[in-house]
Amino acid sequence: MLSPRSVNVKSFRFIVFTTLVIFCVMLGLKLMVNLPEPSIYTVSDESKAVSSQSRQLRAQIGRLKLLLAKNGIANPYENLESLPTIYAITPTHTRPLQKAELTRISQTFLLVPNFHWIVVEDSETKTPLVTNLLAQSGLMYTHLNAETPKEWKLLLDDPQWKKPRGVKQRNAALQWLRNHADPRKPAVVFFADDDNTYSLELFEEMRTTKKVSVWPVGLVGSVRFERPILDEHGKVANWSTGWRPERPFAIDMAGFAINLKLLLDNPQAEFSFDAPRGYQESTILAAVVTKDELEPKASKCTKVYVWHTRTENPKLDDLKGKVPGMIVDWTVEV
Repeated sequence: MLSPRSVNVKSFRFIVFTTLVIFCVMLGLKLMVNLPEPSIYTVSDESKAVSSQSRQLRAQIGRLKLLLAKNGIANPYENLESLPTIYAITPTHTRPLQKAELTRISQTFLLVPNFHWIVVEDSETKTPLVTNLLAQSGLMYTHLNAETPKEWKLLLDDPQWKKPRGVKQRNAALQWLRNHADPRKPAVVFFADDDNTYSLELFEEMRTTKKVSVWPVGLVGSVRFERPILDEHGKVANWSTGWRPERPFAIDMAGFAINLKLLLDNPQAEFSFDAPRGYQESTILAAVVTKDELEPKASKCTKVYVWHTRTENPKLDDLKGKVPGMIVDWTVEV
């Protein structure tokens, strides 16, 4: 026989679940009534501006996802069958900024429908920090780990360009997709580093990718932005970049998305430690597409929806014992 306490706990969970489901239904009805009729998720050149009402609805959806995750309840409206899934692959490694960076981008991803986050740690085992962050994120996610060989690891004071980063992690994510993704369902793969900043418009642009779509990236390569240069027919003809424009695909990792089917049909497509500096993007793209097949997005590559912000590493004097009277409490996760 159940105790009164057990009955109360079950009743509370039932009430929370019922309330959230009703809220989902009401929110869905409100979206159907208030959003434009032709195609909710298609972004045209003339309708890029998101109304205040739509932003409020997105915020409500994001908050709802968090509430469901905190109460251990699966989101019954996570997948919209008619909408291609976006798989975002994020390599990450332990550092003072890791939690702050992952928190920042996760709260952007929370507002993107049909989104699956693949986070791959550069570590021997999965860490509690990333495990807990993902569990509380409200996102659909896959958590992997793949450690970079010691000879390829950057030292703390090394410049970012000295050695290729994220190679083993991105390849581990690609292998997971080949083993687990449903080839019958439309999907797009995007490489979302944790030190970038993403506009919501970017994800709606990439969602209709047929093969490989491309767009500008801001604050990269010591210039305001880099982008593909289009010819009179709207095809990619060249590259406007601050470094080595002769590369086959002179583009940043954040500047393209690949249709999942191409990656499934080309199992040899992956990143390589042996690629010359700056050629990781060309290595993966050359395996699945030609330049003529690239699909320019973002108003013919005239708008910037992603930025290579790269937060500066903080100088933490308290960890070096340079702050008199400061007690370092390692039990507090930062």
